[in-house]
Amino acid sequence: MAWHFRFGYTVLSLLLFRVIWGVVGGHWSRFGSFMYSPTTVFQYIKGQGRPEHSIGHNPLGAGSVFALLGFLLLQVASGLISDDEIATSGPLSKFMPGTLVSTATFYHKNIGKLIIIALVVLHIGAILFYLVKKKENLVRPMILGDKETPTVTKDSRDDARSRALAAAVFLVCAAMVATMVQLAQ
Repeated sequence: MAWHFRFGYTVLSLLLFRVIWGVVGGHWSRFGSFMYSPTTVFQYIKGQGRPEHSIGHNPLGAGSVFALLGFLLLQVASGLISDDEIATSGPLSKFMPGTLVSTATFYHKNIGKLIIIALVVLHIGAILFYLVKKKENLVRPMILGDKETPTVTKDSRDDARSRALAAAVFLVCAAMVATMVQLAQ
């Protein structure tokens, strides 16, 4: 369970970083660059996507990002207040009412993990679909942060200064999580 908690704290640090980076990061990392209206999503599904949808997150990919972020945050939050009533309890469980702790524990152990597994499988399936059917490699741009496009597009900030800012933001997020855990003990 010690490693379960460590991984949970790491995931929380990464999630906090991604939320903050979604506001202050480079153009294509910002949530504002991939928030689409329901009409745009339906048009994309019907094959009426615009050229800019092939840059950054397309309307379906954006939905996947928001779903993963939301459910991962919910899973981590429920873990922080869970209590198995045997040997382990989340660091914040002692500050919550018993009914909330019980509900969070049930969700964390029985529902949340299944939703996350389903979302990850769906995400991987979509990546494979784009690779096999559309001949579009989405993994390379995810790892390298660059994508070749047939049209001229706005560059994302990707220099030593932005990478240093990203590292600093992550370190602050990790420090916040570590401080929360220390204060709760």
